[in-house]
Formats: sequence, structure tokens, C-alpha cells
Amino acid sequence: MGILYDDVVIIRQPDKEGDPNVITVNCPDKTGLGCDLCRIILFYGLSIVRGDVSTDGKWCYLVFWVIGKPKTGWGLLKKRLVEACPSCSSASGISYYRSDLQPPNPPDVYLLKFCCLDRKGLLHDVTEVLCELELTIKKVKVSTTPDGKVMDLFFITDIRELLHTKKRRDETIEELRAILGDAIITIDIELVGPEIVACSQASSFFPPEITEDFFDLSFSDSVRSGTSTSENVSIVMDNSLSPSHTLVQIICQDHKGLLYDIMRTLKDYNIQISYGRFSTKPRGKCEIDLFIMQSDGKKIVDPSKQNSLSSRLKKELLRPLRVAVVSRGPDTELLVANPVELSGKGRPLVFYDITLALKMLGTSIFSAEIGRHMIGDREWEVYRVLLDEGECSCSSVPRNKIEEGVWKMLMGWE
Repeated sequence: MGILYDDVVIIRQPDKEGDPNVITVNCPDKTGLGCDLCRIILFYGLSIVRGDVSTDGKWCYLVFWVIGKPKTGWGLLKKRLVEACPSCSSASGISYYRSDLQPPNPPDVYLLKFCCLDRKGLLHDVTEVLCELELTIKKVKVSTTPDGKVMDLFFITDIRELLHTKKRRDETIEELRAILGDAIITIDIELVGPEIVACSQASSFFPPEITEDFFDLSFSDSVRSGTSTSENVSIVMDNSLSPSHTLVQIICQDHKGLLYDIMRTLKDYNIQISYGRFSTKPRGKCEIDLFIMQSDGKKIVDPSKQNSLSSRLKKELLRPLRVAVVSRGPDTELLVANPVELSGKGRPLVFYDITLALKMLGTSIFSAEIGRHMIGDREWEVYRVLLDEGECSCSSVPRNKIEEGVWKMLMGWE
């Protein structure tokens, strides 16, 4: 079965302003493909308002209706979506399915380091430039000196895989100089080895109240404030409507990356979606119907497996991320964490949303770091932001307002 390479991904612009763009993907299938595509769409800051998925196990057809931003790079988005599809080999203009023989090598890691004069919103402005340049932030360590200077260390990878070239490095530095202006003192980008990245690991120390319940998936929703969870999630499984598939019906409140959260959970469980439909309803509600099967091609009939999957989906949709503002000695620290996929990929744009929320709240950042931690049997990506003591006093922005503002930004409810 063949398909023209240009037709693997088609992005159709709306007929009238305000209507969604339509992304069509037609390619060989693989378990977890929907998750990978939703993650890319989320990385480009798009919201999926409707979706249809259909596959025969070998070939799939996916359609996403998305709301974009004015500066969305649709050409780059299409290229990334095509790259996420199972590998193809071209012959006479026709592309055919070729299974991957081995996983790709991990991308090179580069250290972006710069020193400049501090100002409000600086960290978000830098993060925004890196995102627009398709540079992924793997780790970050930011510190402020007593004389008002900041030393920022960003460990980044390049989606375009061009940062080894002088042209790409110069382009990145030029864009950063433009946003930093006269505040810049020094700036440099260099390739680093895995030993350097390992030495940059974030602190493993957590306040006692964080280690006890922050990462606990069974943690009761009623214990925490309303900003920490979404509204009720309804999940129903039915094996009576299909001889070979289990129907999963989900009704929940919409949030940024909702479809990604569902898809990544199914991917981690090695669940195949044969048919699915996603749509948003009035008052921010969503309805999702999924016909799924296990990796052995059978429906899920074991009650314990049904309960396990249903429970995990519900918990992931209630609390796709963790947000808390806690005391760190005399200082105030913001912690945000999200579970990492078994494939090693983390949720995109989390640091972008954190810094944007703090910028909008007028709260300055004294230091920040990103690290990965094994908590229980899961890996978590943890963002730790030490807030400027002068800006985060009780007379300025209350802690509950900071937690609420960051949570709403991450969930797309700002």
C-alpha cells in the first residue's frame, strides 16, 4: 500500500476566520502514534477541539481540528508530524511503509549559557524565543546574583538537528540578543557530553509535605485545593458493542493537552486504538469514544485490567500535573511536576507556561531548575522555581494566587 509523501500530512486552512484548521494524517500505523502526534500539536501551542482516529492495525487515518495561534509555523508543524509517522522509503515519488529496525540515537545536548542584567519576565522571554526556534529545553539552572545579574544555563536539544552548524548557532544567539537587548553581557552555545548533563541534575531534596503526597497517584482529590484537580471524570468500559474491541467512553472537563494525556496513558499501557472520536461540548466539557484492544489483538475482558486502566486514566485526567507553592526555609518555592512517558518524553511547554504565568502575576524568579526524578515506579519531570522574596511576600501575591495562576495557565484556563 503506497501513498504520496506530500499526502502523509495535509493541513487545510479554514474557509472563514475563527474556524479551526484541519490536520489530516494518513500513514502506516504503530502503537502510540496518536500520542506522538498530539504531543507535537501541543508543542506548537495548538488546541484540539475535535478528532477522529481510524486504523485497521496496519494503516491509519487521523483527523484533528485545531485552533492555532497567529504565529503558528504550519510548514514546520507539517514537517514534524511527517517525521513522527513510521519510517518510509521513497521510490519513484511513492513512499512505502518500512518498519524501524532500531530506535533513533538520542539527540545531541547543547549548553546555552548567558549572563545579563535581570528584569521582570526575562526568563519567559528567553523561553519563548527557544520554543519559536524549535529548541527543546531539557534542563535549566538559573540563578540571580546580589548585584542584579542573572546566570542562566539551558541544556537544550535541537528539533531541526542543526545546532552543530555555525549558521544555526548564530541565528539562535542573534534572536536572543534581540530580546535581551543591552542587558546582555555574555552569551555562548556549546556541545556538551552526557557527563556534563549528569552533573547538572537538579537537587533530589524535597520538603517533607511534598514527598508524602505530591507524587501520589492515589492522593485524595478532596485533600487539596480546587486548583489542583480538574472536575469529575467519568469513564465507562463496555465489551458488548464489538466482538474484538473494548469501548471506552470518557466525559470530562477540557484542558490543554487533554487528548495527549489520554493518548500517552494508552501508549504506556501498550494499548492500540482502532477507532476513536473526540469532541468538545458547551461549558468546556469533552466526550471521547475509543474502541481499543491490547497488544495481542484482544479486547480487555479481565476486570482487574479494566479497573487498572480506568483508574489510571481518571487520575491522569484529574491531575495531569502537580502544582504546589511551599516554604523552602525562609523562601517560597513553586514546584510543578508531570509524569514522563515510558518512552522518556516529557510534556512540552511546561516551563513556558510557568514563566508566562509568573510574568503575568508580576512575580520575579530568583532561581529555577528542571530535573527528572524516579518517584516510586515512575519518572517525573520536576520544575522548581524559587520566587524572589521581595516580590512574593504576603503583601504582594498570595501563595494560593500563585498556585492558582500557574495551574490555570498549565490547564489552558487562563
